[in-house]
Amino acid sequence: MPEHVAVDEAVDVLLRRAEEARVGSSRVVLLIDGRSGSGKTTLGRAVAAAWPDDRLGPARLVHLDDVYPGWYGLEAASRALETSILSPVAPGWQRWDWEHDRAGAWEVLDPAVSLIVEGAGAVTRASSSLADVRVWLELDADTRRRRALDRDGAAFEPWWDVWAAQEDRHLARWSPRELADVVVSAGWSPTSEHAPGSEQVAQDG
Repeated sequence: MPEHVAVDEAVDVLLRRAEEARVGSSRVVLLIDGRSGSGKTTLGRAVAAAWPDDRLGPARLVHLDDVYPGWYGLEAASRALETSILSPVAPGWQRWDWEHDRAGAWEVLDPAVSLIVEGAGAVTRASSSLADVRVWLELDADTRRRRALDRDGAAFEPWWDVWAAQEDRHLARWSPRELADVVVSAGWSPTSEHAPGSEQVAQDG
């Protein structure tokens, strides 16, 4: 059964779990999943900022927003996480250039460095088997939509249904909430979490 925590407890709980997982291991892999507007990026950045390098060694934060190959790319990013980002040999991923709608540079990861990966589609059966800590953020649909569209309305609103349908398929196929070690009640305002490509789209006007 997953541990259920309030959002203000989440960072402390996840760091405790990371320290427990680090015993006897060379690094920690922490996955944060949740639907759009639930606060994944905010939580990922908070965990990365509080990460105790002196006890756990360095960690790299990876945003799946940088991995999705466009607005239909949730499943592709999940596969990239399983096969490439979490690969024990030459890990990395193909960055997506949202501004030009094309593949960008290859990003190299150090297989010895701990990873915090956040984004919709992060927790699948395959990725879970390669991770130490799995997190699901939970928030009601009305609040998520309001937050996401208040934040990124011009960029995200035309794509909300497209993206939500992909999230629905992800949940139906993998039940990431049931795979999670920690379920976070995401009752905060994720002001730093953006829809995929929203910054680039906004710049394009």
